[in-house]
Amino acid sequence: MLKDILSITGRPGLFKILSSSKRTLVVEDLTSKKRFPLGQRDRVVCLGDIAMYTTGEDLPLGEILDRVYAVENGQPIEVKPMDNDALREEFAKAVADFDRERVYPSDIKKLFNWYNLLIGQGYSKFAEAAAEEEGESSEEETK
Repeated sequence: MLKDILSITGRPGLFKILSSSKRTLVVEDLTSKKRFPLGQRDRVVCLGDIAMYTTGEDLPLGEILDRVYAVENGQPIEVKPMDNDALREEFAKAVADFDRERVYPSDIKKLFNWYNLLIGQGYSKFAEAAAEEEGESSEEETK
């Protein structure tokens, strides 16, 4: 699921990939549903490729979103009234071993905003959906 969701530098929100060709991607804004092409100069990051630092191994974003979803019982997080310490405390409920020196409050705020956007669009499973997709593709390769 997260392999089809993008963050685009310079644009607020998240975007879903609709189609791709050699030189362009056609994406749709998750909230406004507006569709538009991206060129080669647009900088995009696939949410499935993001991981966050912990004191052990880095955690994939899908697993972190699942943890946040479980801690918050699927409810949105009020990000605006939180200061940096409150953001860290709230994030520590889901990921207690996050690296406090390399994960900045702005990263946590962005994660919470993405979480709110995704659950607002009806998403509830993040890492499991990605694991199922990988399992399906590896099964097809072995046939």
